[in-house]
Amino acid sequence: MTKLSVNVNKFALLRNARGADLPNLYNISKKCIEYGADGITVHPRPDERHAKFSDLKILKNLTSEYEKIEFNIEGYPSSKFIEKVIDVSSDQVTLVPDPPDALTSSFGWDCEKNKDFLMDVIKRFKDNNIRVSIFINPSIKTLSNLEVIKPDRVELYTYDYAKNYHNDKIKAIAPYVEVTKYLKKEFPNIEFNAGHDLNLENLDYILKNITTIKEVSIGHALVCDTIDFGLQETVYKYKQITQR
Repeated sequence: MTKLSVNVNKFALLRNARGADLPNLYNISKKCIEYGADGITVHPRPDERHAKFSDLKILKNLTSEYEKIEFNIEGYPSSKFIEKVIDVSSDQVTLVPDPPDALTSSFGWDCEKNKDFLMDVIKRFKDNNIRVSIFINPSIKTLSNLEVIKPDRVELYTYDYAKNYHNDKIKAIAPYVEVTKYLKKEFPNIEFNAGHDLNLENLDYILKNITTIKEVSIGHALVCDTIDFGLQETVYKYKQITQR
């Protein structure tokens, strides 16, 4: 079974649009958990246009109320980000190489160019008992040095898969299958997450073809589906897929 972590950033964006506290991120996240989510994800960007750094402790306290619910914080590992994540002690941190002004995450780490930086950052999180996942492209050539960088997991950046799914899903999934086969052979201790533009239409196919995916993080599509189905039914629909 693959775990479903709900990214609540878009709910936070809606909250921030009016400068108030509606919807309340704690309440929304609690409902997601009660409706079946296995975890909560946030990505606090430097401008805090979505989740804010002040949300982190509140959400960590919420997830800590449950025995098996995890809190995942995504972001570029700036000094402030590292400090906040360590202070909150999230269950997982997902490192992305986004520049500060990025609209959304749009590429994975180049593990050759960023080897020393990632080694240092990952060690700091691991020394504080935080599981580390890094965002990667479906490209073997960008994955050198994983043996010394030592992430616990990698998150497959699934934008290209989602974009090409309806045109040719077999072709769309191929590079992801190739990368995961390579990683399982060369780095058997590294586990897989996946995320970006996964939705009710394309989620099942990737999970059937890469059965070792531990967790998917879904936010934008889930919020859009909530408009049609309501939050409870939407979380249920995603859980029906991840539990197959």
